[in-house]
Amino acid sequence: MRHLIIEEPYSRPAKWSPMVAWFALAVTAMAAGLIRFGRIDYESGFAALGAGIVVALLAVAFSFMAFIRIWQEGRRGLGAAVRGLVIAGLVLAYPAWMAVKAATLPPITDVSTDTDDPPTFSRSRAALEARGGRIPPDVSPAVREAQRQAYTRIAPLTLDVGPDEAFEVVQSAAKRLGWEVIEAVPPGGRVGTGRLEAVARSFLLKVPDDVTVRIRPRADGTRIDIRSASRMGKHDLGANAARIRAFLDEASNLAIALD
Repeated sequence: MRHLIIEEPYSRPAKWSPMVAWFALAVTAMAAGLIRFGRIDYESGFAALGAGIVVALLAVAFSFMAFIRIWQEGRRGLGAAVRGLVIAGLVLAYPAWMAVKAATLPPITDVSTDTDDPPTFSRSRAALEARGGRIPPDVSPAVREAQRQAYTRIAPLTLDVGPDEAFEVVQSAAKRLGWEVIEAVPPGGRVGTGRLEAVARSFLLKVPDDVTVRIRPRADGTRIDIRSASRMGKHDLGANAARIRAFLDEASNLAIALD
């Protein structure tokens, strides 16, 4: 006598979850690549990234629906549901980390080591062309106070070297950090202040931000101030402060090497 083996039905959400998650991963990877290599404008690129994140959230929803069906009705598809959840997690991990930063850091886009007298951005032709005609606006005292509260390590750097040596340190630090130097004016002239204008790009998407460094002679050495401002968005997610800290550390190490 033959026995009829009846298999438990396969959960449809479990079937859909990995397919949707793979699609989300493809969309986000393609959008990130197009943004990074300048093949798409930022507005369209970030819209595509947002769409990929929404699709990844849909895959997560399918996975949880599958878990419920499997638990309550004994349906098959647990492996597919887990696979979809893992793939979607790859898409959502970085945005989730950025969301944590957005929730814990102040919504500012301009950070300076001198909150009372921030370095001003050059208005020269070369600098304006590099910034697309944009001049980072002045920041209100309330925003500067928020910066002081959030980023206590952001402070001017004083070097025990002359302004010419400090200028070389600034140039070398900018080069090592991979910045695109637009202008480099050595200290001297009537006021004795030097400056460096640069464009710095984010690691993953190569989004441009604007940087200016001021070099001022002092009786005991040279004071260096730096200001970093985002071009897009209303929250830098800590990127400008991180960039300034990296510059201060690099410049300090280079100055030590001169001794």
